[in-house]
Amino acid sequence: MDPIYNGMPSRELGAEGWHKPWSGGNGGNCIEAMKLADGRIAVRQSSDPDGPALIYTPAEIAAFIQGAKSGQADFLLT
Repeated sequence: MDPIYNGMPSRELGAEGWHKPWSGGNGGNCIEAMKLADGRIAVRQSSDPDGPALIYTPAEIAAFIQGAKSGQADFLLT
């Protein structure tokens, strides 16, 4: 079984290496991301650093970012 799995407690991934690429002026509540050694990306809520980590493949993250850039996620803002 893969020791890194979707929904695992993010504290098990360690405290180092988390970045806040999507931080804003919302009082510190933002999403943090970490690139894992195997290329996958872990994402967590910064206000809950002990909460679950969502694990994505590079292709999934690329599709999300490209879709957001092209406006496919704009419905989330209204």
